[in-house]
Amino acid sequence: MEERDLICVTCPVGCNLTAVLEGDELIEVRGGGCRRGEAFAREEVTDPRRMLATTVRVAGGDGPLVPVRSAEPLPKALLLPAAGLLRRVVLKAPVPLHQVVVPDLLGSGIDIITSRAMPAAQGPRD
Repeated sequence: MEERDLICVTCPVGCNLTAVLEGDELIEVRGGGCRRGEAFAREEVTDPRRMLATTVRVAGGDGPLVPVRSAEPLPKALLLPAAGLLRRVVLKAPVPLHQVVVPDLLGSGIDIITSRAMPAAQGPRD
């Protein structure tokens, strides 16, 4: 038996949880104040996912970077490879809001999209 201590992030309360595992199987979740905590613990020990938010470079834009994010939470194991891939991306201005930057990121079925528009530069900048 293995126990993993977790803090539930599904609401602002932040309940302390203990997930009890036998091998790869979740046996019990202790603590928490609602059923969402149990669902969170189950996902966290079997398929942890996180939103990815970062920036990518923009050529000819009003600024050098535009913020991007994953359209849905990504498997946690893909975060570093995804960040490495996005480091090499350069978009050409103008860039619209919610433009798909990388479709089906690393075969995950999840797109990376812009979270802000970036207009083209309007002349020399000081």
